[in-house]
Amino acid sequence: MEFSTPPHIADLAEKTRNFIREKVIPFEKDPRWTEHGPTEDLRRELTDLGRASGVFAPHAPKEFGGLGLGHLERAFVFEEAGYSLLGPTALHCGAPDEGNTHLLEVAANPSQREQFLAPLAKGARSCFAMTEPDGAGADPSLLATTAKVDGNGYVINGRKWFITGAEGAEFTIIMAKIEGGPEDGKATMFIVPSDRAGIKLVRQMDTLDTAFAGGHWEMEFEGLKVDQSDVLGAPGQGFKQAQVRLAPARLTHCMRWLGAARRAHDTALAYANKRVVFGQPLGKHEGVGFMLADNEMDIRTARLSLMQAAWLLDQGETAAEESSMAKVQCSEAIWRIVDNAVQILGGSGTSADLPVERIFREVRGFRIYDGPSEVHRWSLARKALKRAATGGV
Repeated sequence: MEFSTPPHIADLAEKTRNFIREKVIPFEKDPRWTEHGPTEDLRRELTDLGRASGVFAPHAPKEFGGLGLGHLERAFVFEEAGYSLLGPTALHCGAPDEGNTHLLEVAANPSQREQFLAPLAKGARSCFAMTEPDGAGADPSLLATTAKVDGNGYVINGRKWFITGAEGAEFTIIMAKIEGGPEDGKATMFIVPSDRAGIKLVRQMDTLDTAFAGGHWEMEFEGLKVDQSDVLGAPGQGFKQAQVRLAPARLTHCMRWLGAARRAHDTALAYANKRVVFGQPLGKHEGVGFMLADNEMDIRTARLSLMQAAWLLDQGETAAEESSMAKVQCSEAIWRIVDNAVQILGGSGTSADLPVERIFREVRGFRIYDGPSEVHRWSLARKALKRAATGGV
């Protein structure tokens, strides 16, 4: 077991830490950071700064200008990026683009790599259309969007919602269920330019979080014509491709929001040291001190859990159970950390005077994104019971 940090990653993490504090945090009061995410103008300004600082696209393939970090290496850098909610935008390592980059690196054919992966790695935006109002969500088997066989191609019809970054995305990855032909009833991924006829942005959704470029949208696909060259991977392999994307994307969410939670904790620590009440610094009161101690432990255990799962991915493992555990552990721990920080800060913790209030709103959804905690627990319990019933360990 090796717990030391490689020097080149320690240097990059420190470089990222300094970049976030010196270049990105000053933008947090910028009016271009709206309730639906940073505007495209602000996003471009931030990504230009990221490029100039040498920390841009740490996850993207080197052949397209990225830094080519492995899963465990990303943990160190992404946590530092997440220290500001605008940090992942500046590094171009936020959702959904980071997850789509990994998916395309694994599943795209040579033509798709040039058409879609190359510009994505260099700063273009994308979206991933999976979740549906009355269909697929935590239960992907309820997929209702269809791709009806039509000659040598398909016609897609359906509705999606909570599609992050749909406005301004250069391309869309769509999950649909095939109707007709040998792959009838099987999920398939399609990748198409977002300006193709048949793709409609219905409405921008108002949500708790505000850090995703392009916001969240409800989308409609009506008579969208696609052909075999638009299939990502192979027909009928949609759920298999989703697993390629899912485990790494769960973990990078953990990494980024752990950085945000650490920011909230640091803010609470500074306040607890200087605020004097009932004759002594706030942090020396046992009730507050215990919350700070709990935060310290949650940060440590969350970090170790996600790093171990990331290490398994680097070894070529699927890490399905480990990433599921890490997702629950981290999302719940991150929520506790930020909630404690708000409590310690008192009234100021609920106001926009400090960054914690926005972080509080931002991280709440993580207990739902990428599968609600309850669904993960249900799945993990089923697997544990099965092992016990068959004499496994």
